Amino acid sequence: MSKTVYLGMIADIMHPGLINIINEGAKYGDVIIGLFTDKAIATHKRLPVLTYDQRKEVVENINGVSKVVPQDEWSYVSNLKKIKPDYIIHGDDWKEGANKKIRQEVFKVMEELGGEVIEIPYTQGINSSKLAKEIEGFGTTPEVRMKRLRRLIDAKPIVRILESHCGLTGLIAEKISVEVDGKIRQFDGMWSSSLTDSTSKGKPDIEAVDLTTRLHDLNDTLEVTTKPVIFDCDTGGKTEHFVFTVRTLERLGIGAVIIEDKIGLKQNSLFGTDAVQKQDTIEGFSEKISAGKSSQVTEDFMIIARIESLIAGKGIDDALKRAFAYVKAGADGIMIHSKNNNGMDVKEFCERFRKEDKETPIVVVPTTYNQFTETELASWGVNIVIYANHMLRSAYPAMVKCAKSILENERSYEANELCMPVKEILTLIPGNKKD
Repeated sequence: MSKTVYLGMIADIMHPGLINIINEGAKYGDVIIGLFTDKAIATHKRLPVLTYDQRKEVVENINGVSKVVPQDEWSYVSNLKKIKPDYIIHGDDWKEGANKKIRQEVFKVMEELGGEVIEIPYTQGINSSKLAKEIEGFGTTPEVRMKRLRRLIDAKPIVRILESHCGLTGLIAEKISVEVDGKIRQFDGMWSSSLTDSTSKGKPDIEAVDLTTRLHDLNDTLEVTTKPVIFDCDTGGKTEHFVFTVRTLERLGIGAVIIEDKIGLKQNSLFGTDAVQKQDTIEGFSEKISAGKSSQVTEDFMIIARIESLIAGKGIDDALKRAFAYVKAGADGIMIHSKNNNGMDVKEFCERFRKEDKETPIVVVPTTYNQFTETELASWGVNIVIYANHMLRSAYPAMVKCAKSILENERSYEANELCMPVKEILTLIPGNKKD
């Protein structure tokens, strides 16, 4: 009976190093590829460009590969105990860095199984992370960008979205990352907010702002990023207009639109009860959702219904009644909105909604109840958290401080420490070289 060799692989980018390790493994027996799923990858690094099925099709057709199985966890332990291979093969680059702990786990399990770990020299001159960044530099297509939002929701415990109101803030959402406990944390996409879009122009947040103007500005972000975008469309306007908005956003590759069940002149909900508009009827808003869904060309675009019941003082029962009606009308997600700073109304809504509906994504914007972590929100049943205005709110105080310093000192020297060096800011721009 032929011996088996296990090899874990992401395979988003195939290069000579991967072919080399497959060939080495084939010398010991039948090579079984443990192909990391989107879920296994997304909590540790950026979602692959190719879907699992696309990557699987590529790997299955490589000489030397006898079988491909899904690996649903970053850890190898579960698959190794299930498959019980005679060998596992890996490059020796995991002796240091974030994967050192994974290596220790593998050695322990293989010893228990009576198997052997084969380590081969890492192929020099090949850096998968660097290759991935270079590929990202080529951009993306509207279709690929749009599909990524649903993939992220399926793959991650919670999807992290950051407000962006210009190309520069888009680049921040695209590139900024931190490493925590060996895992890479980054933003998964961008929120195109009507509030920050209008405020950045020095104009009030009113729905009368021309959609064409907003989309023109959004294009600056789309040109320099690849991550999915959720678009704030206020009430969505009249039903007959909303269907055209859906098609326009879909054509641009926007992943989702959020519309709120308000009627009347647009004013921000966080101003106070005296500024809250009346809610649309359940039947009226459901009709708008259904019309929008019927107008879609693809199945990937999402229409998310924002419920204002908690803002309007109608309570959780009304919010739930509306949520279930909107889902029945075709809504792909529910956003529950609240200005209560203890967040308990949102928590109760989420937990009660989840008892009846296990699948429909829940979106929250915890601006007033931001004491809760993403892990806590996910435990309530939340799928998407939107940081809705923080790029604009953090930029304004910094700019005011810099302007005051120049006025007070009659020069900009004292403001140097408040400012990013010009050379460094230029390196953020795609196409500019660091040297």
